[in-house]
Amino acid sequence: MSRTRACPRVLIVGAGLAGTATAIRLLRFARRSLEIVLLERRSDYRSAGVAYHRAGNPWDHVFNIQAGRMSVFREDDLDFVRWANFEADRRDWPAQWAEYEFVEQGPAPRRIFQDYLIERLAEARREACPGVVLVEVDGEAVDMEVHSAGIDVTICQLSASRLGVERGPEPILLFAEHVVLATGLELREPPFAAEVLRHPSFVRNPYSAAGVRKLVALPSEATVAIVGSVLSAYDSAGLLLRQGHTGRIHLISRTGTMFRTYPAGHEHGVLQLACPKALLEPYQNREEFLARVRSEWEAACSTVARDHPGVHPAVIAERVAKAWEPHLPKAIERIRSAELRRLLDEFGTAIAAFRVGVVEYTMAIIERAMHPADGLLKLVVGKVERITPTESGRLVVSVETSKQRHAIEADLVVSNFGREWDYSRVGQPLWRNLLRKRIAVPHERTGRGLEVDERGTLLGPDREPVGPVSAVGVLREGDELVRNGRTGAFAFNLASIKNQSIGVAAYVVEQLELHEDGLAQSLARFHSGVISMEESARGGFERAVVLEVRRLATRTRSERELFDSKLDASIKSMGEFPTLPKDGSRLDHLMRVVVNRTAVERLTDVTVTPRQLRRQLGIANAEDLGE
Repeated sequence: MSRTRACPRVLIVGAGLAGTATAIRLLRFARRSLEIVLLERRSDYRSAGVAYHRAGNPWDHVFNIQAGRMSVFREDDLDFVRWANFEADRRDWPAQWAEYEFVEQGPAPRRIFQDYLIERLAEARREACPGVVLVEVDGEAVDMEVHSAGIDVTICQLSASRLGVERGPEPILLFAEHVVLATGLELREPPFAAEVLRHPSFVRNPYSAAGVRKLVALPSEATVAIVGSVLSAYDSAGLLLRQGHTGRIHLISRTGTMFRTYPAGHEHGVLQLACPKALLEPYQNREEFLARVRSEWEAACSTVARDHPGVHPAVIAERVAKAWEPHLPKAIERIRSAELRRLLDEFGTAIAAFRVGVVEYTMAIIERAMHPADGLLKLVVGKVERITPTESGRLVVSVETSKQRHAIEADLVVSNFGREWDYSRVGQPLWRNLLRKRIAVPHERTGRGLEVDERGTLLGPDREPVGPVSAVGVLREGDELVRNGRTGAFAFNLASIKNQSIGVAAYVVEQLELHEDGLAQSLARFHSGVISMEESARGGFERAVVLEVRRLATRTRSERELFDSKLDASIKSMGEFPTLPKDGSRLDHLMRVVVNRTAVERLTDVTVTPRQLRRQLGIANAEDLGE
């Protein structure tokens, strides 16, 4: 395909949550002509992914966290709630939700998130600057070649007339100046289920249309075994219980971890706690290190309970885990890679349970079913060794517990959506090819996700950028842990994706504009004079950053153009600096880069809550000011 086009192209591989969020930011941030191609191999996953697509999420599946934390915009955390109450089309909603008033601390069905993302993407497209276009296409990226000018991406079954390509049997090459990988969760094949993966009584993916159909059609008296006791297990068990299931349901968990229920009126908060200094001491051995962690953890929890009486006991662990995030990278530096991987494998579920709770809507029915008076739901603590079929069509789950081995015979076995975090084991052609060519490298320290730099750019074996290829979402799990201390699902969930989409979109736009103006090589030299510039024009620089923050956070084109104009004037008013280029246009552009990077850092600051952030940035709304 010809590389001669009127404007640069950014290809986003994957149109689920991460890809859609990044496309929205690109549409809002780009000030010059740009073609954004949003590629998705499964049309039903568009603006949804595995977690939110309608076919895999019945109306009883609700968000794990409160509705008030589901906005795709960090700078406007109640956007989703307002959309659900005032903009959503409820004509086809069931009676349970059709008249429901959504509140910040309450539940919301996951399946409506797809409509929300579709509408916010459409809004961003309408409000984009002239020449900034979005092209949504179906197809599967299977390979890439990196060149000095950009990337050739091999795509199978591409269908997009606006790209000059029609569906055909042969793969085609699509050239892009920048590629953003947002491929989402990869499915892990459980070794214990090798004999039953295609058995009609086995559900490998409970978030698939086929998996949901099996759960809904199951006779109410049937015996069910669910492998796992975490969030996806609650969805499957809750779906059965809400439709009147009366048979025994076994939750089989290696660790026996159960998640906490968020208290009524719970709000996300960030506490400032002392650094757990014992974790920064020289690493001795595993037992000694774990003892230090327990001691520091218990002390921190006691401090929160004593000094912050307003924090509900059920969320003390969440507050401590969040407060420790800034300190974890230094602690992790002291742990050998092999041991770090072992700790993550052993305590990953417990860490996730410390970091997040579950809404009452989901947990209430689970807890009632586990009550001795009912007893429909039983927690079995042990390791699943093997699942085998019987002549009757049922399945036998062999479980090794601390005391014995026993078998659970069930009419249906449901395996949690076990994700594959080691990309060397992912079977998709794209990942086999990218790893073979060393365009992508598994994360060395954790084995989870890929090696990326602080901006999400893929790194090769030499830890240098492989080219204009960025990653968003679960691909950055290991890096989020060791760089930012994000633990559990918070290494790749919506909270992280919000920030990553801002950072990647801003960086992509920055790089495209620098290359277009021939300034890419000037940026490094320019940075040597940045400190003196900030010191000499502190007031002017601060005003410019505030204006850029507001431009980035603004949804309408007219307002963004107004802030853009004010920002240009603010930068020009700073005057010249002895250590910086004399060329006015070059200087203005390079100063905009520095201003933009500072604004992005402030907009993605996770040490404060979204409402605190808006107050700090001067973009608070009436809801914030009314507190």
